[in-house]
Amino acid sequence: MSWYSIVAIFAIIFCISVCLFQLIRLIHLGKPKDFSKPAGDLSKAIPYSFTGAMLPSHKESAYLHLPEYSAGILFHIGTFISFVVLIIHLSGYFITEPLFVWGLTAGISATAICGLIILIARFFNKIQKEISNPDDYISNLLVTVFQILTIGILHFDIPMLYFLWASLLLFYLPFGKLKHVVYFFAARYHLGFFYGWRGTWPPKK
Repeated sequence: MSWYSIVAIFAIIFCISVCLFQLIRLIHLGKPKDFSKPAGDLSKAIPYSFTGAMLPSHKESAYLHLPEYSAGILFHIGTFISFVVLIIHLSGYFITEPLFVWGLTAGISATAICGLIILIARFFNKIQKEISNPDDYISNLLVTVFQILTIGILHFDIPMLYFLWASLLLFYLPFGKLKHVVYFFAARYHLGFFYGWRGTWPPKK
């Protein structure tokens, strides 16, 4: 096994360990405390927070920005697929089936383009630029380049560049905004709890 493969494996272990620590810390803090009388059903509200409430039509302003919302969803899907490809390559198996390779290439190319569009928008959209910080640019760049290199590893012999960039992303993930991979679930749970307790979610027909 090459040294850069070992670095990538260590980066995965480090990333998962820190994320698990953050998750355990969140669980240890416990669920929200609300001393008012419950007016709704949490068993329905919390699942709704992860499903129906995520639809753009049920969000405050996402329905007004469907292209951006769709690009964000695709970008996240492409990131997940790219991590799966990383695990496959670290296991020593190389994807060679042409139909599968070109299917992945087409799909990840589309999601990487979405990432680039989102990144460019932060530079040129006045509102987005004003509310963005360096972490927004770094996180987007790390993930977008990772997706591009995932396409590269499917066609070219670039294992050192690929594994080292993936390692950089994994080392950064638990500390930047990318750690929402953990906090997303806590945030949605708390939203479901808050609005479910008050009988607001799920909406009554």
